[in-house]
Amino acid sequence: MELLGFIILIACLVVGVHYGGLGLAAVSGIGLVFFVFVVGLVPGKPPIDVMLTIMAVVTCSGFLQASKGLDVMLKYAEKLLRKNPQKITVLAPITTWFLTVLCGTGHVVYTMFPIIYDIAIKQNIRPERPMAVASVASQMGICASPASVAVVSMVAMLANTSAPLGVVQILTVSIPATFCGVVVAGLWSLHRGKDLAKDPAFQARIADPEQRAYIYEDQGESVANMKLPTTAYKATFIFLLGILVIALFGSFPKELLPLVPNAKGVWEPLSMTPTIQLCMLVIAAVILLVTKVKVNDVTNGSVFKSGMVAVVSVYGVAWMAETYFGAYLPGMKKTLGNIVLQYPWTYAVVLFFISKLVNSQAAALAIVVPMALSVGVQPLIIISFISACYGYFVLPTYPSDLACIGFDRSGTTRIGKFVINHSFIIPGLVGVVTGSCVGYIIAHILY
Repeated sequence: MELLGFIILIACLVVGVHYGGLGLAAVSGIGLVFFVFVVGLVPGKPPIDVMLTIMAVVTCSGFLQASKGLDVMLKYAEKLLRKNPQKITVLAPITTWFLTVLCGTGHVVYTMFPIIYDIAIKQNIRPERPMAVASVASQMGICASPASVAVVSMVAMLANTSAPLGVVQILTVSIPATFCGVVVAGLWSLHRGKDLAKDPAFQARIADPEQRAYIYEDQGESVANMKLPTTAYKATFIFLLGILVIALFGSFPKELLPLVPNAKGVWEPLSMTPTIQLCMLVIAAVILLVTKVKVNDVTNGSVFKSGMVAVVSVYGVAWMAETYFGAYLPGMKKTLGNIVLQYPWTYAVVLFFISKLVNSQAAALAIVVPMALSVGVQPLIIISFISACYGYFVLPTYPSDLACIGFDRSGTTRIGKFVINHSFIIPGLVGVVTGSCVGYIIAHILY
């Protein structure tokens, strides 16, 4: 029954992911019903703290987008790239990574794709080189952002451990680790594929005048030349100031946070989980009051919609996983614990594999981290391999990768004949492996 339950769990993930985040949550309900009504397991507890934190972060990011604060960041990003066109293959992924770190969402990359393509094609640089790695970098930045769902979920899950690691400890590992991964992936991409002048497929394509005009067509008004309202700059300043405040709270909790009694009645600084929730709501409120943004624009924005889908996805997946592992993990603890403690890298492999199944870094962490903690994996190992929570590039089914292919009019960014040999597989593996190795070294040096 234990093996059958695991097969059901994996089947729900594999089937559900084909229907997106909401579909994943719904199909997880089938697995949950099977465990409770057929097998007779006790329902686990949904990750309420994680879900509330995600909702607070998404609300704040939604107000930033509606106030055009995201456009401010994109404007300066485009200016940087256009001033250094020959370095686009390395600067593009650094830029998309940095935007994700600031904003907490990889969705900003959609606006950057036509800019990156335009610069590359005009410099006669194979567009696949900067575009594919830029797509990978935008997702790697998620686990390096204090405003991302993945990081705030990690903070919430590690808050109640015997050696809690807060947002600052996580970011001091994840930021340099993922940045190194992005840079190495960018450097690898410098000479990938054939130069356009030596690529027979590309030359055959531009031999057709219509195709040539389409490939070299102007991409329209750039964000760099767009005039943004003053309120957009105010919103950006408020958001970045709020992120700084959160970092200060995490760095000096004893000095800055109020004391509250814990479960044992001992007075201690307020946990970072509710602190992040409160700060994010206040940041959203200040943006609302200062910029007078329309609330309807917030709920209609892509950031808010995708974020709320993430909440429901984490709810369904984590509840199902908690029910299964909560019942059977006690029997697995000794074996699993010995394997992971003896070979710490196996934790990263499991996290990477689950991330691909659920197509979400936050959902993968919600499944794997509680399981790892329960078998005795140290929080230090968990933050060491945070880069491994990005594994959904293995198959080119993620929206940002598909969008990247669509924006590359030259056809150089593509899915190969055998599906697995696509434009994102090598940059993704280079970035994640590098990030995991660097993260392991940094975490063990610092902590």
